[in-house]
Amino acid sequence: MRVSLAIIACWLGLVFGAQPPHTDKQGYANTGACLVCHEEMGKAFLKTRHGSLENNVSRGWKGQSCESCHGPGAKHGEAAEAKFILNHAKATPRVADSSCLSCHRNQATHVGRVSGSHARMQVACVSCHSVHHEGPGKSAAVINALCSNCHASAWAAFQRSHAHALPQGVMSCVDCHNPHGTSRSSALRSTARTTNAEPGCFNCHADKRGPFAFEHAPVRLEGCAACHEPHGSANPRMLNRAEVLNLCLECHANAPGGRAATLGTVATGFHDLRLPAYRNCTSCHAKIHGSHINRDFLR
Repeated sequence: MRVSLAIIACWLGLVFGAQPPHTDKQGYANTGACLVCHEEMGKAFLKTRHGSLENNVSRGWKGQSCESCHGPGAKHGEAAEAKFILNHAKATPRVADSSCLSCHRNQATHVGRVSGSHARMQVACVSCHSVHHEGPGKSAAVINALCSNCHASAWAAFQRSHAHALPQGVMSCVDCHNPHGTSRSSALRSTARTTNAEPGCFNCHADKRGPFAFEHAPVRLEGCAACHEPHGSANPRMLNRAEVLNLCLECHANAPGGRAATLGTVATGFHDLRLPAYRNCTSCHAKIHGSHINRDFLR
């Protein structure tokens, strides 16, 4: 059975993601018609990365880059009514995101978008991304300013005495969070070693990564946030508690003694917590993230 070259080309286009070209008969007006009314916006758009679709034959939108996102524009042009065209800014987040994800769904950074926290909270892609104009760039200061528009409480935490250097523009929110969503809480990049698909904290703190011969269970299973407050803390080590003692005793108190104990234990006959010498646990248990030598993390 003979198969025409046209059918083969169409099949290859479907397999590799290229879309077949559209014609005026399908209701598409072409970019030139859009520029009649939207000249300033259209010319700015053609200078963006999305605007490269205008001359990209492989994508199937040559001469129709505007309609690749907004849908067929012939009827909109004839009637001059907004209801005949997709306006992402006025559409519901679900509809607007569906348009964006028609191309971006299978990109590595967007695979969690559908189930991510931003999607669940009805925050559309266009709430953060500029499509018609080149954005101000992806510098840390720009990203942080954008995130802080909604996450005011998190930004306030960075103003504490001990915090990561986001206000100084050294880091950005996306160094720790994936804004497009992950299966983890708060869209965090992984910090626990057992689920370390993304570097997360270990991208900067590689010396804490391990694996160690003697591992501290929270570091392995819960991640850094079990002990540390990454947005800012009153503790110089950015711990969840102002004093090391209070943090350690959340796990290492009122538990059965002995090596077989699920949690640690405080031997009251030896660790007299009334004495200043025993109020800073890490003075002795210095290798708290894990040790190759001592199971009590003494060295």
